[in-house]
Formats: sequence, C-alpha cells, structure tokens
Amino acid sequence: MKAAVCRAFNEPLVIEELTLEAPRAGELVVDVRACAICHSDITYMDGGWGGDLPALYGHEAAGVVSAVGPETPGVQVGDHVVVTLIRCCGQCFYCSRGDRVMCETVLPLSQRQPITDATGAPVAQMMNVGSFAEQVLVHHSQIAVMPKDVDFAVASLLGCGVITGVGAAINTTQVKPGSAVVVIGTGGVGLNCIQGAALSGANPLIAVDVNDAKLEAAKAFGATHGVNSQTADVAAEVRALTGGRMADHVLVSVGVGPAIEQGIGLMGKGAETVIVGMPPSGVTTTFDPSWLAADSQRIVGSKMGSAQTPADIPQLVGLYRAGRLKLDELVTATYPLEEINEAVAAVKRGEALRNVVVFG
Repeated sequence: MKAAVCRAFNEPLVIEELTLEAPRAGELVVDVRACAICHSDITYMDGGWGGDLPALYGHEAAGVVSAVGPETPGVQVGDHVVVTLIRCCGQCFYCSRGDRVMCETVLPLSQRQPITDATGAPVAQMMNVGSFAEQVLVHHSQIAVMPKDVDFAVASLLGCGVITGVGAAINTTQVKPGSAVVVIGTGGVGLNCIQGAALSGANPLIAVDVNDAKLEAAKAFGATHGVNSQTADVAAEVRALTGGRMADHVLVSVGVGPAIEQGIGLMGKGAETVIVGMPPSGVTTTFDPSWLAADSQRIVGSKMGSAQTPADIPQLVGLYRAGRLKLDELVTATYPLEEINEAVAAVKRGEALRNVVVFG
C-alpha cells in the first residue's frame, strides 16, 4: 500500500510502499477513501509528543471495509465506516462504566507492529490508526458503520475533530439550555465545540479568537458573539454579555497554556473549564486554587469528546443529514496523497479548518 511516512521530526513526509498484515481476530482492514489532517498529527510530526520513528500518522479517516478477521462482530466487507483512534475492549473497569476513551486493556493489535516498510522494518502505527495510507488495520471497536450516501471526505471529520468538539459540549460538560458558554479558539475543533453548545441551547455563546475572519465563521456555526482577544478585553466583554455572571462553561479548544489560563479566568460561580485541545508535553499553567474552592469551580479534561462512538457517530450523521450539523463547511480543500505535505503546510499556516487527503 502507498503511504506518507514520517522519518524525521519537522521534515516532510515521504511517500513509500508499505506492507500491512492480514487482520486477526477482532480486526479488520479498511480501504481509506479520505483522511482529514488534524493538528494532533502535526504536533506528533513536529516531535511535540515524542514517539518512535519511522511512523505513519493520520487518524481521521473514512473508507470501505475490505477484509474482516474472525470473531469480528458488527461489520462486514463492503461496509462504509468512519475510523477513530478509540480502541477499547468493552469489558474493563472504564469500558464497563461507559468510558470507552479511557480503556485500560492493551489489546493484541497494540502489542505488535502490523506495518512494515520495503526493508521489513516496522513502521509505528500512530494513534492506533495510521491513515495517511491507502489502507489501515484496526480493531472493530474503532469503527462506526455509516450510510453509504455520506461523502467520505465529510465522514472523515467525524473520526476526531467533530466528536471531540461536539462531544466536549454535549458529553463532557453537558451544556444546558440557557447556559453561558465561551469557546476559546475557532479552528476545526473549536467550531465543533460551538456547534455542540449551540445544539444544547447555549445562550450567550461567545467565540474568542485572534482572527476576525474566524470569528465571523464561528457565528455561522452558532456563536452569538465573537471577541477578538488581541483588540478587546475578553473578561470585560464576557461579563457584559452575561449580566456580570461570567461563563457557566468555558471550552478551550487550543492546546496553548495562556489560553487555558484565560479560560479559567472567565468562569462564574459553579462553572467549569474544559480543556479540549492538547498542548505539547511539558506545557504548564498557573491559577489561584482558592477561587476554585470558593466558587465551586471545576477544571476538567475532555478526551475525544468523551465519545461513545457506536452511538455518537450515527447520531451526528443523523444531525448532518437533517441539516442541523455543519460538516461540508469544515472541509477547506482536498488533496491527493502525493500532495500531503502541501496540505499539512496550509494547516500549519492557519489557512484551513480541515484539509482532507482523498484516495481513488
């Protein structure tokens, strides 16, 4: 299979021919039709979270099942599926209480390297997927079957960016109608935080960014107000828009320390700050814990929107088909695999919400 391999951090990806193992029990092969480029892939490729090299990145994918191993329930060859990085056993302590994203079981697929290069050397399958490639080998828990009339490029977004943002608002912090919500950062994940909060009935729903064009886009996705943090006093604006109460929920979609600190400072009493975007390893923040205790505030993390993929992804597809969830508007451009470095560079420059690599 043809794939885009990272052989050195901060260097362009290299197009190579790789070999993929046949699926074993509980596993399947998906012929990738589209794979979106996420900032998490870029952080990894830049060395922000370390990891082994050479490596195959990519984790927001959609495609067609081409091979199924034994004892693999709920899927068959020819199914159209969304692929996620959420790999779980369904039986451990966390899975049994519904926290699939926190599964503690090391599955057999995670104990071996199913991808090799032309020399026979292993290539790391990053984030459990490695979908900058024509095919992926994944565990059956990582997929959700989707209707065959949904475009693959659009469907790929559901694998991470959409469930991460929408899920942070709906699942993790459980925004209620009439809640005051602030979303810091209006990139791909941030816009989906806004969509999730809007679907939950947030009002006001305040987007914060440094780019006026992105703030206007945020309003198209459901934000009631936009605040440019470079030209306005964000705390003063939030206070004015909430009648002095400040935010009930703050969702920080960018993995930047100062943004997290800013979010904590925008909370009202009994409020919650949700850290959605993942900073590079080693980033630290500071806050005054006495205010957390005095005002019964909380700071929580949200991994993959606390998603239950078998239920959440079909529900999101339903919202999209009903015209209540914007997905087409998130796709900035599509690229063939051979132009993946150009697609990544455009994302790095802030020129794209989601660029998507398409196959076939």
